[in-house]
Parts: sequence; structure tokens; C-alpha cells
Amino acid sequence: MGLLLLLTSTLLSSYFHPGIMVDAQRIFTIRDITLSIEPSTDVVRGTNVTVRCKAIVSSFGQEVLSREYTIYKGNNKVYTKNSSTSEDLLYPLPDARVSNTGKYHCRINIKGEEMNSRVEKLTVTGLSKPVLHLDKDVFSEGEEIMATCTAPGETGSIFFYLHEGNNVLREGLVNTNHFETKFRFSRVGIHGIHCKYTVITMPDSFMSNESNILSVSVEELSIKPVLEIFPQTKIYEGDPLNILCTIRNLARPDNIHLYLSQGIKLLSSGNTKVNHSIVALASEPGDFECRLEMGNVAKVAAKTVLVTELFSVPTLTMSPAEVFQKERMTLTCKSEIASERLNRGELIYTLEPDSPLTPLAPGVFSGKALLYDFNYTCVAKAKGIVKRSETLTVCPKISVSTPKISVEGKAVLGQPFKIRCQSDVGSLPINYTLLKGYDQLGTISVRLPQPALFTVTITKPEEIKEYMCEAKNNHKNAPLSQRLNATVIEPLMGLTLTVTPHLPEISEGDHLYLICGTKGTPPVTFKWYRVGKEQPLHTTTSEKNNTDYQVPNLSKAHSGTYYCEAVNHANNIVRSEEVTIEVRLALWKKAVIGGVCLLVVSVLVVGSVLYFRSKRGKREAAAELSVKPLRDL
Repeated sequence: MGLLLLLTSTLLSSYFHPGIMVDAQRIFTIRDITLSIEPSTDVVRGTNVTVRCKAIVSSFGQEVLSREYTIYKGNNKVYTKNSSTSEDLLYPLPDARVSNTGKYHCRINIKGEEMNSRVEKLTVTGLSKPVLHLDKDVFSEGEEIMATCTAPGETGSIFFYLHEGNNVLREGLVNTNHFETKFRFSRVGIHGIHCKYTVITMPDSFMSNESNILSVSVEELSIKPVLEIFPQTKIYEGDPLNILCTIRNLARPDNIHLYLSQGIKLLSSGNTKVNHSIVALASEPGDFECRLEMGNVAKVAAKTVLVTELFSVPTLTMSPAEVFQKERMTLTCKSEIASERLNRGELIYTLEPDSPLTPLAPGVFSGKALLYDFNYTCVAKAKGIVKRSETLTVCPKISVSTPKISVEGKAVLGQPFKIRCQSDVGSLPINYTLLKGYDQLGTISVRLPQPALFTVTITKPEEIKEYMCEAKNNHKNAPLSQRLNATVIEPLMGLTLTVTPHLPEISEGDHLYLICGTKGTPPVTFKWYRVGKEQPLHTTTSEKNNTDYQVPNLSKAHSGTYYCEAVNHANNIVRSEEVTIEVRLALWKKAVIGGVCLLVVSVLVVGSVLYFRSKRGKREAAAELSVKPLRDL
């Protein structure tokens, strides 16, 4: 702040006292800068437009500061000028075009200090109509055409399009107002073409109207390919075909190529003539083509040949439709005779590859099916013509093996359980039938490699051995499994709790036995409980139907109510009735108590006797004393 006051006072002294020269840096400030577009921001094509940049700068002294102006269109510099005056900068756009459309702003720079104006957008509308020009209007087939499309008076980046109707022939981006291109027409006749263009002003673009339409006449060349095929009619398989591809109206043999093809297969090629011979086959396409190429011109002559079959493609069938390994089967190969030129005896049938099947008659082969899948193809031959049938894959089925029967999980008496039936080998589908004795209970068809599961319930353990299963897969044999051999679990029932010694005889110091017994299939898990406690007193698993829990050296604390529970693999829990145990005193304790009681009674009796005797003596003594005075009297 002090430095600023010092400089200010020095400059003022210099101003009011010219004789004093002060060499100090000029002080200035850029107050504002604005950009305006004249006559308007929206103008039509051809208007003279001026972009004005006006800056307001404050400074000490009368000398005007040197300033640099820069005008931008978008992010691109379009004009730069240095000025030593305070006059506005003018950027003229005479005869404005659509390409001048864009966003403009200006920047001022004075001794490194800069300021930018706000952005103003100029929009110029209106495009000139494009003009199309051709070097001539009549062309020969394949001749190159030169076209020029012009956008009169337009500037900037222009994208041109050359059209025939709605089809784009050529297109291209240039930075001039005209576009030149070359092209050819592939078709003869009259063609109407026009052009148009787009002026690109990122991010916008402006499309022009269409130009004038010019008619172009493309005349066909007299040169033509000629295709000849001999013979022309009644062509049978095996007949030789002579094919000739030549040129008509050949003026000069320069730059000419001929191509002879059948379908997509190229048979031969040459310059002015192609001759080719083949054997006619009904299986191959009868479409022939003679193609002439001369520079950019291509002409085609085509013919279709109808070839009559001598015999049809053979068909190969098998009987029976399904065959098992090592069973006899028959393959039959047959073709239809389609021409009077062929006798059936001339047709020879064979099988590929070689197989152990024996021929029984023409086209009939018999033998045993192999142990594995095998592919057969029938080959029919006559007069040099060979035809093959579609491949027949014989998949011999495997006869089903003896099924195995078992219990899925466990078999519990009186509860539903599953019987599993499955063969180790056998072609699917397999039908499994469950039998009890020889009565069929049900059949399950299995189409995946998985067992058949049957649900049954038995009421007696010996019933389990009555079950068998049968397996069948269309083979004549239907093997039967062995009888089902499995353990049957009998649920527990009738659980009892026996106490030893007998309840009235249980005394302190005795050895107590709590015996649990039940009916059912072991192993059995027994648990003993005392009423009032959730946890069991003892748990054990036994391979027998009964076991015990012992309590040695009983005391009065063991008195209470007891019961037991049991469970086996049938998962049904049974519970005994509750038994109340009262532990009595030991015999010696009873004897001691009795002796003590007798002693107490004896003492009481003796004391009473002595007491009464003492009382009696006192009375007698008193009586004697009272009698003695009387005696003395």
C-alpha cells in the first residue's frame, strides 16, 4: 500500500512539474471487452458482415498503449492484429457464406494482461444450388465417366454426394467448392444422375438442394460371348458333353478373357476360345456359364442342361428295425431304374466298408450284428456311374443283464420303504417289474441310466424274501433277479422297567438294578431318567433287547420316581411306566433304635418303681410317728 502511494505521488509530481522526468512503469487496467456482429447475428447468404471488437482500457498519461487483438471462431484463431490506437478492431466477412456460421469471441492482450469477450453466434442461412457437369453424355459400355459437382460461391469444408436416383455413386469431403470423380455404369441404357452437398460447420451441418439432373446414355458393345453344348437334347448320365465358349463380333483380341464354369466350379479359361469335355452326371448342377471379361466390361452367356438319371441314388434299410448284439439282421440296398438304357442286371450293389455280411441277392446282405456301432454305405454302380446311399449307422442294442434287487435305505416293519432294481448293462429303455411271489406289483420304464424304485410296506419280517424284480428291453429274454435278502427292522414295543431287589425290600446300602426290556430289532439305545431331571442318568446301546443300570450303596437320597426310554433304527421312541423307589433304613440301624428305645423304657420303669417306693416309705414313717404319741398316752 505504501509503494502504491509513493508511485502515485511521483507521477502526479511529474504531471504538474514537466521539468521532472520519472522513469516508471505505466499503470493501466482493462475494464471491459465486448464483441458484436453487424448488422445482425442472423443474416442471409451474401450479406456483408462485420465482427467488431471493442475494448475499454484505463491508464495514466495520454499515450495509447500497444494492444494485440485476436478473434476466434470456436477454438480456432481466425484473425490477429496489433494496434496502437484505442479504436475498435473490425473483422470484415464480405459476402457471408454458410461456412461463416459459428461462435465468435475476441481477446485483448496488453503487456501480458489478457481479457476475453463473451461469445456471440453468427448464423448465415442459404446455400447456392449445386451444378453438375459431365465430360460427355454418351458412353460405351465399361467406359469411364468424369463428373464435376460445383457449389458456386461456397467456402469451407464441403461434403459432396453423386446420386443415381436414391443410390449414392460417389461421395467425398473437400475444402474447395467443387468435387471431381470418375465412375462407370455396369448396366447399359439411360441413367439420370444428380449431385448435392453439405457444408460442415462443427458441430452443425447444412444440406443443399439437389442439382440439375443429367441423362447419361450407356451403349452396349457389340462383342458377346457364345455358349454351345453338344448334344443338346436327350442327355443321360454317363453321356459325354462337349462345351464350347467363344466370342461373337470380336474386333480386337486385346485384354479379353473367357471363363467357363459349371455352377460355382470353374472348368476352364482362355482368351478367345474355350473347349471342354465332361461326363454328364445328374448329381451335379446343369447350369453352365460362359463369361467374357474385357477391361471393366463383363458379359455372360448361360445355359441349363437337363440330365436324365440312369438309376436313382440308392437307399439302405435294415430289418428288423432294432437288432441286438449277435442277432441276425438284413440290410437291403435299392435303386430305382429311371431309364430304358439300363437293365436291372447291370446294376451292381456293394457295401462300404467291407463287412462280414453275406450277399443273399442283388442288394440284399445278411449276417449277425456286431458288438459295437457300425456305419454302412451302399454303393450302386452301372455304366461308369457310381452313386452312394446315405450312411446307415447300425447301433446293436445290448440285452439287459440280470437285475440286482436291494433295499434303498432301510426296511422298517409297518412303514413304507423303497426297493431298488437295476441292471448293470442293457440298452435303454429298460422296463423293470416288481413281483411279490409271482404276482406283478408294478412296472417302471427307465430311459436314463438310473435304478427303478418301488415303494412297498410289509407287516411281517419274512415277507421281505418274497420280492423279486424282472428287467426287459425288447429282447426275447427277461431275466429275473434273486429274491430280496435284507434286514427288516421291527419297531420297539412293550418297554418295561424292572427293579431288583423288590420295592418293599430296598434299604440303605443295597445294590440297585434298574432293568429295561423291550421287543424289537437291536441294536437298541436305552436311557434311564429320574423324574425332575431333564438329562438321562445313563445311556447305553445294546445288541440285546434288555440291559440294566446299577446303583450301588443306596442311600435315602436315591429315593424317587424312575423310568426308561428306548429307541432303535425304526426311530420310534418307547417309554416305560414310572416306578417309585423308597430307600428304607438299614437293619442294624433299626436294631440300635429298638435297643435304645428298650433301654429308655427300662430306665423309666425302674425310676417309676423307685419313686413309688420312696413315696410309700415316707408315708409309713409318718404313720409310725403319729401312732407313737398315742401309745405313750
